[in-house]
Parts: sequence; C-alpha cells; structure tokens
Amino acid sequence: MTTAKSLPPPCCTGMFRNFECRRLTTSHSSPPEKLGFSMLCRINAARSCHSRRNLILLYDRSRSNFLKPIKAKKDSESSCTDNGAAFSGIQLRQMSNVGNSTNILWHECPIQKRDRQQLLQQKGCVIWLTGLSGSGKSTLACALSQSLHSRGKLSYILDGDNIRHGLNRDLSFRAEDRSENIRRIGEVAKLFADAGVICITSLISPYQKDRDACRALLPEGDFIEVFIDVPLHVCEARDPKGLYKLARAGKIKGFTGIDDPYEPPCGCETTFILQIVLQQKGGDCKSPKDMAELVVSYLEKIGHLQA
Repeated sequence: MTTAKSLPPPCCTGMFRNFECRRLTTSHSSPPEKLGFSMLCRINAARSCHSRRNLILLYDRSRSNFLKPIKAKKDSESSCTDNGAAFSGIQLRQMSNVGNSTNILWHECPIQKRDRQQLLQQKGCVIWLTGLSGSGKSTLACALSQSLHSRGKLSYILDGDNIRHGLNRDLSFRAEDRSENIRRIGEVAKLFADAGVICITSLISPYQKDRDACRALLPEGDFIEVFIDVPLHVCEARDPKGLYKLARAGKIKGFTGIDDPYEPPCGCETTFILQIVLQQKGGDCKSPKDMAELVVSYLEKIGHLQA
C-alpha cells in the first residue's frame, strides 16, 4: 500500500518541490521513492484533461433549449499537453470594438425584457422630463412616481442633481460636460427600461441633439419626451435654488436661459406622438398631481401600464 505525506500541489505553483512516497511494509525496504515536481504536473494535467473531457460530454448530453450557449467557432479540438501548460479549445468570435473598448462580446441571457415586463405587468420605458431650471421637473417626477406607485407600477427617478452627487460628480456645467452628463443618464435610463421599469428622468437637458441621441438608444415608442413649457420670467420669479439671482449677478457662468441657450423640443411629425407639452403660463398653472395624471393617462393610452 502506498501513501503520501501530503497531497500533490496544483501545477501552477512553484512553492513545492519533491514529495516523498513511502511503501509501508513489515520489513525494511529500499529508500523512499521521490515524486518529482514535473511528474506531479504530468499526473495533474492528465487528470484535468480527463475531467475536462468528461465535463464536455456531460454538458453535451444534458444541454437543453433553456440555456443558449454563446455562438462560437472551434479552431481545434480540446487538447491537453503532457506538462499541462496549455489547453486549446473554443475560441470566441464576433468580438466588437465600441469607442475605446476593444475585443468585447455582448452576452445574451435567456430572460429577456418581455419576461421582466410580464413579471411586472408593465412596459419598461423612459419618461424624459425637460425644461428650464425652476419649471417643476423634479416636483413633477415625484408626483408621477407616486401616481404610478399607487397603481402598483414600478418606477425610478433619475434626477439631474442627484446623479451629479455620484455617477456624474466629475462633470462640470460646460457644454461638453453637459452633453456627457445627458449621455450617461440616457444609458442608465436605457438599462432601467430594459429591466421593465418606468424610468423618469428629470434634468434640464437643454440641447436637442443630446435628447435625440438618448431617444435613439431605445426602441420606437419607449422614449416619451415631456416638455414642461414654463416661461423664463416665471421660472426666474420662482428661483427655488437662488441660481437665477447668482447668474444675473455674473457669479454663475453658462446658466441655461441666461447666458446659455435652451432648445425646446421640436414638434416634427416623427416625434409629435411621443411628445407631451405641459404649458404653464402666469397664474394658470396646473398642480403637479394634475400634470402627473396627464402623463399617466398617456401611458395608459399607449399600453405601457400593462404587459
């Protein structure tokens, strides 16, 4: 009978050298045999290769339609060298280069957006609230979220100031940084919509091209633009954060409506159906709850409050 003082180490480590292997007998025997490091590597490699082949066979036999493997091409059959240094197997193809990210591969999951929507009994979408500072975007976002919640619908608010506390804290209010701010929020909103959630974004988003770029991220009908059309003088009279006063005094540069433009959503035919304009002029202002109900009614009309 043969026993070893300790288990063989993995081939990948060089911490262990030789291990003694003794034959237990009742009489004196020859000096203990030594299992060299290279021999242990060959043993481990053979075992690993054998286990790998068994695993591949087991997977091939048990694979079902529930799991969809990544499409790939085989360059060669799986092989195992004597020293266990390398395995050559399935090499993944269809890699992509996106921006500065190279050699990336999109991984599909069996659970898709329609499955999540069925679970939540609603359709994921993005409600994009845009307007001047002080127009009531954040207030409307909260009222809208409350209205949806009371109907048993799941929503989440991406508020411009809140996002700048974390994800976008590295961005300023220069034109290029404002565009990047919108791009990042658009990408996050897209993920929420894909999860089946009704995502409500609340931010000035002054530039038409940036809003259009976010619209292009989503399937047709899943981006709903809500323009809160409140005149500048009304917003400036409200001035809930005191920003207009600072901008007029020259202490804030590039403030939307003062020394930086706001581009209202255009009412072209291709976006008119998916655009809601909430006008508030002078004292004729609807309450946040009333405005929220208008948006909810629109969601019901286009079938987003059911799976």
